[in-house]
Amino acid sequence: MTPLDPRDADVAPADSSAVCPSFTKGPAAKGPAAKGPGQGGVLGPEHRALSIGIVSVVLLIAFEATAVGTAMPVAARELHGIPLYAFAFSSYFTTSLFAMVLSGQWADRSGPLAPLAAGISAFGAGLLLSGTAGTMWLFIIGRAVQGLGGGLVIVALYVVVSRAYPERLRPAIMAAFAASWVIPSVVGPLAAGTVTEQLGWRWVFIGIPALIVLPLALALPAIRRMASGPADPSAPVVAMDRRRILLALGISLGAGLLQYAGQDLRMLSLLPAVAGAALLVPAVLGLLPGGTWRAARGLPAVVLLRGLSAGSFIAAESFVPLMLVTERGLSPTLAGLSLAAGGATWAFGSYVQSRPRMEPYRERLMAGGMVLTAAAIATAPSVLIESVPVWIVGVAWGVGCLGMGAVISSTSVLLLKLSAPEEAGANSAALQISDGLSNVLLLTAGGAAFAALGGGTLGAAASAAHTSYEATATTASHPAAFAAVFLPMAAVALAGVWVATRVRTR
Repeated sequence: MTPLDPRDADVAPADSSAVCPSFTKGPAAKGPAAKGPGQGGVLGPEHRALSIGIVSVVLLIAFEATAVGTAMPVAARELHGIPLYAFAFSSYFTTSLFAMVLSGQWADRSGPLAPLAAGISAFGAGLLLSGTAGTMWLFIIGRAVQGLGGGLVIVALYVVVSRAYPERLRPAIMAAFAASWVIPSVVGPLAAGTVTEQLGWRWVFIGIPALIVLPLALALPAIRRMASGPADPSAPVVAMDRRRILLALGISLGAGLLQYAGQDLRMLSLLPAVAGAALLVPAVLGLLPGGTWRAARGLPAVVLLRGLSAGSFIAAESFVPLMLVTERGLSPTLAGLSLAAGGATWAFGSYVQSRPRMEPYRERLMAGGMVLTAAAIATAPSVLIESVPVWIVGVAWGVGCLGMGAVISSTSVLLLKLSAPEEAGANSAALQISDGLSNVLLLTAGGAAFAALGGGTLGAAASAAHTSYEATATTASHPAAFAAVFLPMAAVALAGVWVATRVRTR
């Protein structure tokens, strides 16, 4: 789940306007999508190649996102980088924060084709770099390059939808984007675990760039024909908003410095921590609505709730496969499958909140969703007790994803409802930034706690007992390190229950 998770279909049209406001009104009306009503559906002759191509791109990005969690414990162990385990996840989110803003500005200036092509190239290069890395730091750099590509690609795809599809077809293509995450959530862990065990974890990363060639061959010519160039060729060239790009760069650099300080627990680390905070705080205050940090009623509470829910859940989810592999001796395949049910229950939670009859109860639905999320996160570390069956994690995570599906989509719906038309773009961008930034900060905090309580020594123990996963678990057991990740994240999610009561104005 990324800060631009395509499962969040409700916010997609506004997300593209968040960085490219002209796609929602004014000059955007002159784009290709406005030339005529279009014939057939998203798989009609006019849109078939484009639809198959871009949905396949999202499918592969989704597969990569679910596969990484399965392969990561083995990759971190072989690269002797378990102390940096959280950094391998958060580096992706850090660079995608900057790329998201850059992609929108770029697409607004010259169309989505260039940022999409650049994003795919960066995403593939990052996968290859991670797959061939000989050290954990090189692996992390590869993940950061992937984040740059992912941020460019997802925003550019949303812009393609706003340009190439008439309004009546946009809900269908966005639903296809959301559905693209369900199959990888179920099949991804099994496929990635099998590849990891039979061929090695590197092939989980190296194999994906080759698979993306066919979707691009279908999509790029259609994008060039239907969505290339400025939204209004007759209008003056729009300059990029340098202030906004600088603020996004400040968030990325500040978050990166805080991550480094959190993983290197020495007194000298106070220097990058202070520098990171000095960059991060003013940038965040400049991009998020006033009152966000005190959960002011209405829009600020909605933005804060998005961060609390996404950050706590993703930070906890990142450690689930590692815990099951190292503490209970599961194979990567079985550990990954513990998260498989989440895709379906997430989709169902999103469906429930979309029913008209639920609208009067949305605030209660969101509070209940946060209760389910907190309960799932708190239940997961119970498997650290040997007598607790490991399938408890799968059940708990399915329940947690049900709550997340209701909360994440509801924050998108409420954001648009509470935003004036001229503010929808900036507010949607704030929602995404809250999502991505909380992922980075809570992963950093969880990773620091994990390393401080001895979780990093799992790497050495695992290398000494590499003959089996069971040997790894019995050689080094660090339940306190995992508990220090899950229990604080459950507390953060529980705080979201209170914030959910403040999302409506009186």
